[in-house]
Amino acid sequence: MPGPEAPKIEVEMKNEKNMKALQFIEQVTTNADEIQKKVLSEILTRNAHVEYLKRHGLDGLTADRDTFKNVMPIVTYEELQSDINRIANGDTSPILCSDPISEFLTSSGTSAGERKLMPTIEEELKRRSLLYSLLMPVMDQYVPNLNKGKGMYLKPVLTSYYKSSYFKERPFDPYNNYTSPNEAILCLDSYQSMYSQLLCVLIQNNQVLRVGAVFASGFIRAIRFLQKHWTLFCKDIRTGTIDVRITDQSVRNAVSKLLEPNPELANFIETECGRDSWEGIISRLWPNTKYIDVIVTGSMSQYIPTLDYYSHGLPLVCTMYASSECFFGLNLKPLAKPSEVSYTILPTMGYFEFLPVQRNGVLPDSVNEKERQELVELVDVKLGQDYELVVTTYAGLYRYRVGDVLRVAGFKNNAPQFNFICRKNVVLSIDADKTDEVELQNAVKNAAGHLIPFDAFLMEYTSYASTSNIPGHYVLYWELRHADTTSIPPSVFEDCCLAIEESLNSVYRQGRVSESIGALEIKIVETGTFDKLMDYAISRGASINQYKTPRCVKFEPIVELLNSRVLSIHFSPKCPKWCPGQKEWYNDCQN
Repeated sequence: MPGPEAPKIEVEMKNEKNMKALQFIEQVTTNADEIQKKVLSEILTRNAHVEYLKRHGLDGLTADRDTFKNVMPIVTYEELQSDINRIANGDTSPILCSDPISEFLTSSGTSAGERKLMPTIEEELKRRSLLYSLLMPVMDQYVPNLNKGKGMYLKPVLTSYYKSSYFKERPFDPYNNYTSPNEAILCLDSYQSMYSQLLCVLIQNNQVLRVGAVFASGFIRAIRFLQKHWTLFCKDIRTGTIDVRITDQSVRNAVSKLLEPNPELANFIETECGRDSWEGIISRLWPNTKYIDVIVTGSMSQYIPTLDYYSHGLPLVCTMYASSECFFGLNLKPLAKPSEVSYTILPTMGYFEFLPVQRNGVLPDSVNEKERQELVELVDVKLGQDYELVVTTYAGLYRYRVGDVLRVAGFKNNAPQFNFICRKNVVLSIDADKTDEVELQNAVKNAAGHLIPFDAFLMEYTSYASTSNIPGHYVLYWELRHADTTSIPPSVFEDCCLAIEESLNSVYRQGRVSESIGALEIKIVETGTFDKLMDYAISRGASINQYKTPRCVKFEPIVELLNSRVLSIHFSPKCPKWCPGQKEWYNDCQN
């Protein structure tokens, strides 16, 4: 039995661990340039004789950063795809990396009906584990006593990490104590995994101090799952049984250890979920929750009003910045407003370069020799400037264009801190117009305000450049949260169409006035349409853990799916304003 000194010892151990984590951040951000040189040297030394480096004249030339920058091209996924396909098809020779490729991670992009495969190696799990270990020491500075309860975190970011010994055999850490058993997290059946995780978090509702998922869209999907199945959860909790559709025996066994008949809790959940409004449902079901841990930057920002509605305005925390290609950094001010979130790049995670980008966020499809020389080192970026991130990784990506546009927001010692601005380049184009994701997001946000007086909210959207008629036009598919969309006058949706057009750049508006672009169209789709869209993407191999709704679709079966669920169609009633001689303008990219 622990003596009276046990709590004190536990606190001291916690403080020491957190202190070491914070000291590590101080060290690597202070010595950022030296570490970057070391990282590049390590990557090139390990992979000195791989086929890709030989092909570009770098066979054995590992020590000189300038040589690397002079001879190695800056590449996109398409330029590496043939090499990646060779590895995926079983070629075990050292093509990109001297270490064996342990697996491929799938990117979230699905707009063209295809996914990208990103090679990774076993060692990357160690780097990712390190980054995870820094998150709670940072958070503890702002929200104390998170070790006194549990977290609900639905659908982990990268399945490979959670399948590894780094996760499965991790020592107990009160800061990373989750409501979900490992078996529920790792269950491959999406329904069984979601159901069992939500059942567990309802059983432990008073112990929950934080809730979250990777992306805001995934967390809202979980709330909607709860909204659809809450009566089943109440039945299971009241009787101490598990729904018959949970057939994975390991999941049933793990959940059974937590489950016992609890009519009082079932009645509480029934009362809260049975109310007419689900406003504040997160705070009502999990009353001790201090924040929601989700990504709400970039295109995910559209979910902020919905999250505020469900949570009574709990803080929205974006803890880290990562992708299939590489883990990049973390948010050192986690309680910052979503629009002010910045990520500090950790120089140990990979070798980073930055291609300056014009403020309109439009990136060139190719990089010429002059632009290659203009790439900036991590420590040399300028405050307020926009850059495209270019990364060289231990797993065999060299000067790879990630496609993210970042804006320098400040510095932690010598390491820059970035706002995530947008994914690169255009999502919609009919004629000379070019509309990027951020511009579309801002336009949709402006238009969605017309729904508020009718107590309706935009839940999901995507877009399509329709050229089936002349002139072509933009089509937006909207899924709403509203009891009865027929009660909203059609004129309101027409106003939404016009508001979007008024928010787009002058090239688009000139095209509308000159009739080279047709009237924008909004199609209202059935509730659950975007769930069907995700299910379709997953059926084609997209990762459920990283899925994000594509903001533009091109793949014909996806367009057909969306069109099959249309409830009503609305067009812009007139052309947006445009004056000849008007200067071209762009919306600044915003988080």
